[in-house]
Amino acid sequence: MLFGTGLIVFRETLEAALFIGIVAAATRHLAGRTRWLMLGVIAGVTGSVALAASMDAITAWADGLGQDLVTVALLGMALVLLTLHAIQAPAHAQQARQEAKRIGSSLDADTASLLALTGAVALAVLREGAETVLFVGGTLSGSGVAHGQLLLSVTFGLALGAMAGALLYRGLGGISPKRLFTITSGLILLIAGGLASQLARTLNQANWLTVLGDKAWDLSAWVPNDSALGTLLHGLIGYEANPSEMQLLSYLAAVFLIALAAYRARAPLPKLTAQERCDSLPAQ
Repeated sequence: MLFGTGLIVFRETLEAALFIGIVAAATRHLAGRTRWLMLGVIAGVTGSVALAASMDAITAWADGLGQDLVTVALLGMALVLLTLHAIQAPAHAQQARQEAKRIGSSLDADTASLLALTGAVALAVLREGAETVLFVGGTLSGSGVAHGQLLLSVTFGLALGAMAGALLYRGLGGISPKRLFTITSGLILLIAGGLASQLARTLNQANWLTVLGDKAWDLSAWVPNDSALGTLLHGLIGYEANPSEMQLLSYLAAVFLIALAAYRARAPLPKLTAQERCDSLPAQ
């Protein structure tokens, strides 16, 4: 029981920690980004406890579909926030890198992107944290395990998950800024695809989206969702061992559309002609 509890807490923590590690690496060039990320973590932890405490009432909403409604709302908001960041980040990346070289410089141009990422971090922690709080609370009330032993198991799981996120951040930190931006942008795109896939799965489970419900493939025999590798891949790229066709379509569509929007946002402005450059100079 104690090992299983620690393992489940580790899995939930790992998914949130991997996301936070990627976001922290993607924004390491921004002054003051630690405050924004910590704000997101604190808001997520606070919200997860409140959400878990209210779960009985939430479940009763909409003839028992309240929990699905909340999950859809959380996944939808997280997907929107990541999309906003993916679109805004390329346009501001070069300016942000230049501004970061000036101590105490203003980063107003990136405030919207940081707000989006802070919200996405809060929602990631909220989603995983609420499941952890509910599971631990159920274990406390439904077993004879001593509270002290259970707390030790939970702490161990939290520490291992946080350590994995920190190691990812340290590993990404050794990469050149230009390459780091490319890698983290790609990882955030894949995370967004994973969110879209989870959203499609939740909608299907609630019988709100029933088309393309057949399995696209089944890799459960090789890499199960609850295995160490499956958990790691799920946190990094939204891996599912047996996704439905709608999940696969949602994943690919989200990645393609967000990547296209981000590419268009960072497309270079047309070059000015010599006459246009002269006209743009201030009059003497």
